[in-house]
Amino acid sequence: MTRPPIRVVFLDRDGVINVDSPDYIKSWSEVRFIPGSLSAIKALNDAGYTVLIVTNQSAVHRRLIPVEELDRIHRRMQRAAMARGGRIAEVFICPHLPDEGCACRKPRPGLIRAAQERYDIDMENSVLVGDSAKDIECARLSGCGHAVLVETGNGKAAMAELIQKGIYPEKTAQDLAAAADWIVSMSRGQERKKSRKNY
Repeated sequence: MTRPPIRVVFLDRDGVINVDSPDYIKSWSEVRFIPGSLSAIKALNDAGYTVLIVTNQSAVHRRLIPVEELDRIHRRMQRAAMARGGRIAEVFICPHLPDEGCACRKPRPGLIRAAQERYDIDMENSVLVGDSAKDIECARLSGCGHAVLVETGNGKAAMAELIQKGIYPEKTAQDLAAAADWIVSMSRGQERKKSRKNY
């Protein structure tokens, strides 16, 4: 029996899961989780979503952090989520500088495309959650069904930029916990519609 495509919540990292830093996150000691973010990951998993991180990490090519150390940070993040009952299935990073012209630096959709190569994703029913205009633009360029802008990190400034560009998320939320509540509620609504159709 063929397995159906999975629904994914793509999460930006800095400003969504953990507190952002103008000096970049260069070690585990600098990671501070935004309150409620790890519980939100569990809630998304419980609602049937696979959680993937898609994150620009130019600190690697700025030579501020070796990619091996970045990988260690992400493994510890995954363990922290597991300790709260959740699961981050995988982390996709862009290590490039803005002027390197890569295909993977958000807002370009390369990180989402890389995820699609590894997973059979139901893009129409998947969601990208971010705190920047680049995140919401990436959701649109990649064909992600829904985009949520959180007000943690750069969210408030991002909304002004998005309005100028005429690009709008489906939802703005105070933080990842509130975003997860909306996503779970939306998912339940979709399931109820399916049930009525099949009745």
